[in-house]
Amino acid sequence: MDFVLKTDSAATCSELVTTDNTAIKFASGTAPVYATPALVGLMEHAAVQAVSSQLPEGFSTVGIEMNVKHVSATPIGLTVKAKATLTSQDRRKLTFHVEAYDDAGLVGEGTHERFIIESAPFVAKAESKKK
Repeated sequence: MDFVLKTDSAATCSELVTTDNTAIKFASGTAPVYATPALVGLMEHAAVQAVSSQLPEGFSTVGIEMNVKHVSATPIGLTVKAKATLTSQDRRKLTFHVEAYDDAGLVGEGTHERFIIESAPFVAKAESKKK
């Protein structure tokens, strides 16, 4: 199946920084600030939202690569907003520019790649590892 998604499709997601998404909680550091794994997850979620409505039923995307710089710490109580913009497509491989901001400015940015999959066979193949 051929997929042609709209380049420049974008979505924004936000998350309040709480004790549940700090570096301490994720075991990725010892400071009570927004965790890099949480930042990456928020960016991925934005990428999923940017293209999901353009995929036919039974299809989805999975993350295959993330290259992000986390450039500024965000303390508990502020909100982080992540935006993902589809910049290119090579058949089923999608490339996004991702960026995130808090009230003080840039928090992180980079690129993210996702791959379009047919959901049922993908999950079945993963489940077959249990056998």
